[in-house]
Amino acid sequence: MDELYTLKQRMEQERPVPWEDLPDLALYMDQLISYMPRQLIRFDGGPALTSAMVNNYIKDGLVPRAEGKRYGPTHLGYLTAVVALKQVLSVRDIGALLGAGRATKKSPPELYGYFCQALDQALTDTAQTINPESQREDLARMALDFAVRSYANQLACQRILSILQPQEEKSKHKS
Repeated sequence: MDELYTLKQRMEQERPVPWEDLPDLALYMDQLISYMPRQLIRFDGGPALTSAMVNNYIKDGLVPRAEGKRYGPTHLGYLTAVVALKQVLSVRDIGALLGAGRATKKSPPELYGYFCQALDQALTDTAQTINPESQREDLARMALDFAVRSYANQLACQRILSILQPQEEKSKHKS
């Protein structure tokens, strides 16, 4: 099936740009909005990032404030992670996850590098399970396999975040 071949190929090849290839010129909001769709795989248009969403992510503490009205590599890195994670996590959970990353005292390039590495591994693993030779009658089983795997991963993620969040709350009260 051509669609499965295309899906597999995109999941194998499309990745966010490495930190050193992010634009080093600060971007205005409209430039940021037009740049971000290049960072993650989207099908059929998918949900687009809006300036209101960016402002809300900043207000929620997920993304650092703009420097003036301009956004640099750190903003692009955090937005790439937030836009991907928002597909499966709540803003609160993303905040806990990013907060735990910041608590490690790792630099934004190191955190972005880890995110890209984890995303690469997940996309590669998923792509390897897609058989482009599958027939239409195999698609429901394939979709079910992915859905059940997502459910299991979501269970593990939610439990780990619930273990992590009380530590985050304690850290806030000590400050």
